[in-house]
Amino acid sequence: KVGIYFSHLDWSHPDYATVYNANDKTHATVDPFDYPKSGVEDQARWNKFVDFRNGQLKELFDLVNPDLWWFDGDWTRTTEQWKMKELRQSMLTWNPNAILNARMAGYGDYATPEQGVPIFGPQGPWELCMTINDSWGYQKKDHNQKSVNYIIRVFADCISMGGNLLLDAGPMEDGTFTPEQTDRLKGLGRWTHKHAEAIYGTTRGLPLGHFYGPTTISKDRKTIYCFVLDIPKDDIVVKGIQNKVTNVRLIGTNETLVSKRNGGAEWMKIPGVLQITVPVNKLDQNVTVVAIDLDSPLELYRGSGGAIEQN
Repeated sequence: KVGIYFSHLDWSHPDYATVYNANDKTHATVDPFDYPKSGVEDQARWNKFVDFRNGQLKELFDLVNPDLWWFDGDWTRTTEQWKMKELRQSMLTWNPNAILNARMAGYGDYATPEQGVPIFGPQGPWELCMTINDSWGYQKKDHNQKSVNYIIRVFADCISMGGNLLLDAGPMEDGTFTPEQTDRLKGLGRWTHKHAEAIYGTTRGLPLGHFYGPTTISKDRKTIYCFVLDIPKDDIVVKGIQNKVTNVRLIGTNETLVSKRNGGAEWMKIPGVLQITVPVNKLDQNVTVVAIDLDSPLELYRGSGGAIEQN
């Protein structure tokens, strides 16, 4: 699969900064890169720029035919000024299966939150874009690299909420990456390879309150994957599983873990808490993943409990 990054805005093109944002002209005096320095709009030149942009996209399609277009820089003009509706129609005529990201001023296919992990997963498809350090491109003085552990935790958060992680690494001028960024990419790769079952082909995880950490669920909804972020002080617990648990195992080794139900009231259909013992010497160096296999598609208890009248 091939994806291409493309910026709608183009500070280097002479016909770009020729009109204001039709809905917001307040930036005209503070943003000479996007808006006319003279204060006078030139609609004809702007139309030329839009034609130029469309021509670049058609050229890229003819040369590469990307599966995914990752757009950027749509916020400086309105949907109408960019002619986004017409652009989307044209691009899907070229390739009906192409995926367009959100930065199409309302005409994209999926959301692209940036740098900050959402507290709640957006509805529909989404992808967090995040840098390894603080810069999108290579910056010699930027040494604020995120740790492998942090990156894996962010990744786990994303997939638990049904999203993807687009991790940015800025290559140097010779096309290579710094050792610091290479180490982080290799660390993430080691972890994803080991825990592939809990990542690929899964869906967003349990609602908040069932497990203290990220989770994912298999497509057939017969396996829950729990991501253990830290060294447990006691058993880890999962609440609200109505199904019979057939096995609890460690992803990466497939070793069976000791588990038991605690409490609950079966006659009221209130399941006991599932307690799982994860030996410290079996923990992954970053994030450990525990799989809970069920006898049937997942059913969750979502109630608030009640008084037990029979003992």
